[in-house]
Amino acid sequence: MLNNEGHRVPQKGSVSDQIDLLKKEDETLYNILAVDVWALAKTMEEFHPGFWVAFMKIVKKPSSALLVKLSKLSLLIFAALHF
Repeated sequence: MLNNEGHRVPQKGSVSDQIDLLKKEDETLYNILAVDVWALAKTMEEFHPGFWVAFMKIVKKPSSALLVKLSKLSLLIFAALHF
């Protein structure tokens, strides 16, 4: 639920319900970012053939590690704010 300023209002409910909600929101954000990155890479591929292969070589390992760290960090922050 959002307030008048567009900020999320904490909901009453069990911790597991709130964690499930956070996981769903995190997955949604990840999917949105994936589409944005894909659109950018597709556009760049049109202007610079071979861009996609070079891009994937550069971002594959660091992005996977970063996503794992960010997921763990977001859960820790959520837990700290709600306990």
